[in-house]
Amino acid sequence: MKPPTKTRKYKAAFSIISRLAKAGYEALFAGGVVRDMVMEESDDGDIDIATNARPETVSRLFSHTIPVGAQFGVIIVIADGLPFEVATFRSDTGIHDGRHPADIVYTDARNDALRRDFTINGLFFNPQTGEVIDYVGGKADIGLKVVRAIGDPSLRFREDYLRMLRAIRFAARFDFTIETATWSAIRLLADNITTISVERIFTELDKMLCLTHPDRAFDLLDHSGLLAIVLPEITGLKGVQQPPQFHPEGDVFEHTKKALSLLGVHPSSTLAWSVLLHDIGKPQTMTVADRIRFNNHDKVGMQKAHTLLKRFHASNALIEGVTACIANHMNFMQVRRMRLGTLKKFLSRPTIETEMELHRIDCLASHGDCGNVDFLKEELRRFQSKTLQPVPFLRGRDLVELGFTPGPLFGEILSQLYDMQLEEEISTREEAIRVVQEHYGSRK
Repeated sequence: MKPPTKTRKYKAAFSIISRLAKAGYEALFAGGVVRDMVMEESDDGDIDIATNARPETVSRLFSHTIPVGAQFGVIIVIADGLPFEVATFRSDTGIHDGRHPADIVYTDARNDALRRDFTINGLFFNPQTGEVIDYVGGKADIGLKVVRAIGDPSLRFREDYLRMLRAIRFAARFDFTIETATWSAIRLLADNITTISVERIFTELDKMLCLTHPDRAFDLLDHSGLLAIVLPEITGLKGVQQPPQFHPEGDVFEHTKKALSLLGVHPSSTLAWSVLLHDIGKPQTMTVADRIRFNNHDKVGMQKAHTLLKRFHASNALIEGVTACIANHMNFMQVRRMRLGTLKKFLSRPTIETEMELHRIDCLASHGDCGNVDFLKEELRRFQSKTLQPVPFLRGRDLVELGFTPGPLFGEILSQLYDMQLEEEISTREEAIRVVQEHYGSRK
């Protein structure tokens, strides 16, 4: 294990440890950062600190603190402009609401480790000595590639039912298995996920999609029973058959899982949710005549995706991006037949790069022909950005100067002129004026 000692974040966290130690307190790195160090994973995550100093002592020792969770022993300390969660060692007693304990008792590092969720997250690290402190067998489980609840799995999940989703996320991210008793508890308690706020559930699902192996995450969600509860629209894709000449991979559910497996490293949330939801309109639009068809499933899917993401209180930016990608994902079939102006408009949309990646993944997860993506990439190279969305030769004020009175006709004239400009039928302002005079008459 080699700690990232040269990073700004690590040095700032080390300064907090040093300050607490000089004041006579025990202070350790805790949780995920230690797990990732042991596994030699990326050091991009948060560095959390655990200590036997009480919250009021932490607030006194550091000049810039935020008491965000002081009632649970948690203080945010700002060091070198970066925020660090500094938590007092504690034991939780009782279950208040499936997320928070009924009460807390300040304790030592060992008992603090015993109240955490999984053994792989129950490790501590002393950056001053380089020692990993393991009270729960976390290092062994990392070696075994196992996600195991600390203590009684059912109790751990009843303390916070979101931990069921976290177990699946860690298993998928690290390609670990979930220990038998832990898995049985998840399946037994799955229905209780409805007690967790939709915002917290969405955050976990988003992390699953945007980290490694999202296809495995959704396979585990499915087999645990959680998928049918949190995303019934996805389980609704099961058994929806597709024309085998275009979809040899199987039904829509299998296609979606295969598409998820093709997401690259750390995709944007917009791309990840677009891949997950791009075909959720198919069950509602399936018809069988000459072959299986899903007419307008893109438009139906856009509406269903909007409703789903609203249910999770997703941001407007994400909803707009995902619905645009889904609404347009079937238009790629027409790109080689588009008029020049239409193609330019198609390529100038703000979501085009994400849409192209969605289409590429969609193709690779089915028939494998990515020719339309290759065509569009070549067109993008051929066009300069200024020709995709050129400044119009004429605007409303120019029509006024030509003697026209503002009104509905303005929009018709300006739209026609801009289409001609995109089609490269006119190339100068003078030509645009001539078109107006020839088609609409001179008003001067």
